Amino acid sequence: MKKVVFILCAILYINVSFAQDWQTDFTRAQELAKAKNLPIVLVFQGSDWCAPCIKLDRSVWSTEEFREYANDHYVMLQADFPRKKSNALPIEQLNKNKALAEKYNGNGIFPFVVVMDATGKVYGETSYKKLSPVEYINELNSFIE
Repeated sequence: MKKVVFILCAILYINVSFAQDWQTDFTRAQELAKAKNLPIVLVFQGSDWCAPCIKLDRSVWSTEEFREYANDHYVMLQADFPRKKSNALPIEQLNKNKALAEKYNGNGIFPFVVVMDATGKVYGETSYKKLSPVEYINELNSFIE
């Protein structure tokens, strides 16, 4: 029994330690960015319907290489717009995401990635590109002043 508990704890630890620390509140992301002197990477996505969003998540955001780099270099902020009822966001979160979209994604592009400072000043924008995690990191870093 002790072995089973140990194995389950180890699996949970590994999953938690490699999880991307996504923020979903812009104000909180700004506070973290200011405190840590890091840029914010705001990602607009449709997690359950947008094929390029899903590809970007699998090929970049979810990779160990990107997550390790991002933990020390970015504040990751997610504005998700799922369509399936089973994935529906609480109305408060949906309204926060809509407000972010009005300000930073007026054309409704998905996925859409905005790199900004803690005040919300935009450094640059990009979207899905068939790049490795390192190449995508280089792209994001090319926007930072």
